Amino acid sequence: MSTSTHDFDRASGSLVERALFNQRWLVLLLCAAVTAVLGWQAATRLKLNASFDKTIPAHHSFILNYLQHQHELTGLGNAVRIAVENPQGSIYDAKYLDTLRRLSDEVFLVPGVDRNQMKSLWTPTTRWVGVTEEGLEGGPVIPDGYNGSPGSLEQLRANIARSGEIGQLVSLDGHSSVIYVPLLATDPQGRALDYRTLSDRLEQLRTSYEARGLRIHITGFAKLVGDLIDGVRAVLVFFAVAVAVATAMVFWFTRCLRSTALVVTASLIAVVWQLGLLPMLGYALDPYSILVPFLVFAIGMSHGAQKMNGIMQDIGRGQHKLVAARLTFRRLFLAGLTALLADVVGFAVLLVIDIQVIRELAIAASIGVAVLIFTNLILLPVLLSYTGVNPGAAQRSLRAEAADDAGAGKHPLWAFLDRYTQRRHATFAILAALLLGALGYAASTQLKIGDLDPGAPELRADSRYNRDVAFVNASYGASSDVLAVMVKAPDGQCAQYGTLNKLDALEWQLRQLPGVESTNSLALLNRRVLAGLNEGSPKWYEFLPNQDMLNTVTAGAPRGLYNDTCSLLTLYVYLRDHKAETLTQVVDHIEAFAKDNDTTDVKFLLAAGSAGIEAATNIVVKDAWHTMLALVYAAVALLAFVTFRSWRAVVVAILPLMLTSVLAEALMVALGMGVKVATLPVIALGVGIGVDYALYILSVTLTNLREGRSLSESYYRALLFTGKVVMLTGVTLAIGVVTWVASPIKFQADMGLLLAFMFLWNMLGALVLVPALGHFLLKRSLSTAEDSAAFFGGLRTRS
Repeated sequence: MSTSTHDFDRASGSLVERALFNQRWLVLLLCAAVTAVLGWQAATRLKLNASFDKTIPAHHSFILNYLQHQHELTGLGNAVRIAVENPQGSIYDAKYLDTLRRLSDEVFLVPGVDRNQMKSLWTPTTRWVGVTEEGLEGGPVIPDGYNGSPGSLEQLRANIARSGEIGQLVSLDGHSSVIYVPLLATDPQGRALDYRTLSDRLEQLRTSYEARGLRIHITGFAKLVGDLIDGVRAVLVFFAVAVAVATAMVFWFTRCLRSTALVVTASLIAVVWQLGLLPMLGYALDPYSILVPFLVFAIGMSHGAQKMNGIMQDIGRGQHKLVAARLTFRRLFLAGLTALLADVVGFAVLLVIDIQVIRELAIAASIGVAVLIFTNLILLPVLLSYTGVNPGAAQRSLRAEAADDAGAGKHPLWAFLDRYTQRRHATFAILAALLLGALGYAASTQLKIGDLDPGAPELRADSRYNRDVAFVNASYGASSDVLAVMVKAPDGQCAQYGTLNKLDALEWQLRQLPGVESTNSLALLNRRVLAGLNEGSPKWYEFLPNQDMLNTVTAGAPRGLYNDTCSLLTLYVYLRDHKAETLTQVVDHIEAFAKDNDTTDVKFLLAAGSAGIEAATNIVVKDAWHTMLALVYAAVALLAFVTFRSWRAVVVAILPLMLTSVLAEALMVALGMGVKVATLPVIALGVGIGVDYALYILSVTLTNLREGRSLSESYYRALLFTGKVVMLTGVTLAIGVVTWVASPIKFQADMGLLLAFMFLWNMLGALVLVPALGHFLLKRSLSTAEDSAAFFGGLRTRS
């Protein structure tokens, strides 16, 4: 082979190849300009934020019911709860109450707070209702003329006892009280609520007031997101570690500094392009999509290493660096393009899920993979056509091939893998895969939808947020997980006996369910008032068919139990936790009750409250789970068929991926992970990335088969050319992501384990199951009709 370009026909190759390599300077200039512009966009305009509305399925019937009546509901939706504990005694302490007032006033002024709905012991909307000698009386919980004296404190104690707020705003032991802080979706200027700024402000208040002797416990979606955003800083550290690991492994493989630097640089340029395009398209990063840049880098490293290895081997055979780059581009561009398109389609399938945060993750991932077509399939070969590789590295890349040509024995590892092209080992591999698949499927049937742990599973169990959740749950006798049932009636008729009687029946049934801690409704208030009017006798704790009494109680009832037009009742169901099992049984019971008791005028509607929204999310995730997987595999199979023009080759490529998916679901069961917003995209992402390995192995194997070589020889040549790079990238990426297990964000640690598992198993599937399946499907299947020589351009693996 010639080390010059004189004998190379520059007019050869496809139109795309000629356009790129005959105008290399223009390609580099354009890429440099795009990188500068998008890098500036990423540095100056990209934001990291989250939105409560984006995490809910906006078009589910539960959410539509909630949004329709959102302004008529009290205490439901996106809110923060601040539990203020007195570690030195009870809340009936003048100093504590004065400090609580100051904190309540400061929270009231925090930007983003819905001040009209905010509630604490000091807000005038917190009222008591009691029975006296003169009948029903009421007023604000903080008594008129309160001055901190022992008499005022005793009056406050009595008012709280009559307010029904024990277990709501006041803890069961009387040592803490809650400031309920509902949040607005946007600020007065129409900008989305900045959760990071809000969380930082709450932390400042926590620090300030804990220095005064109190203990502050903060729960709610906004605080959770704030903690996740803080944890993102650690994500950046792990990203840097992954880049360092990938760089070190590629350099160890090549011993060529220039090619290693270019592969890493091209992959990082793809990340820069992706992050720059997001703000241009109106998107921001959030804690759920923060892992996408690493996935883009990982995919880029996989494809970049393949291009680098091909160029390195051609240079080792004596080709000029420009010729080597063009020949490698011919061999691998369309295979790489197909793999990346499969990734794009696989990620785009997530758009069918009616949860905006997942859709934005899909868009971010699709954008990132799309830019890899330009940075790793085009820019990298062009760069390497200028720099070439280290001559020593080029020669080392051909050692196994040179030894094979010289008649020496095969490398032990390649010889071992080559055995799977033979019937005995192929049969064993397929039977083992079937057994693993059966065991994995049996385990995957236990996979749950939704959260499986109390608190926030996104964070560690010992995180500050989850410790705060545990405190609130223990102190208030119920979690902050509230599911609200809306009972719709004609205007002015919410207090009709027939309506309230049905509500009372549903409430009683729900209190018998093991996951329900307590309930509250207008029907329950009627029972309590009736007993109170009769000296607290339990004999009168009844729901009497007396419309005048119902009207009297309704007139003095808190507006949170019904709306101003008396056309909507609210049943609050306080749950033990928001685990999938708890939500499912409560929702199923309410839906069955509604089916039997709904009339033309009165309807029981689900659902509001944090637990109601999560129940809707679980339903959408459950419906989307297998649909999403089916669409991902259908898209990947279609693209593979377009590439190989052989259904047999498609089966060989897809079956290993399906095994990995089943085993990944079994691993989720073993790790105690449920399918939810944070985990739903992972299996689809794993399929998209994993198909790359099979496509590269198969593309070279099929090319050699069509040249008349045996399956064993074809597969062995594929191992020599691209198999070692498949192994390198699989192991490298697995090592990179497994470091995430040390992350303070638990779902990132879980994702690290899942992705590492999928990287390794997809790699093993490509190296073991592809030849094993090929033994039965590919040996004699390459008819003229299935020939895709047009795709490969009649090119040989070796120039």
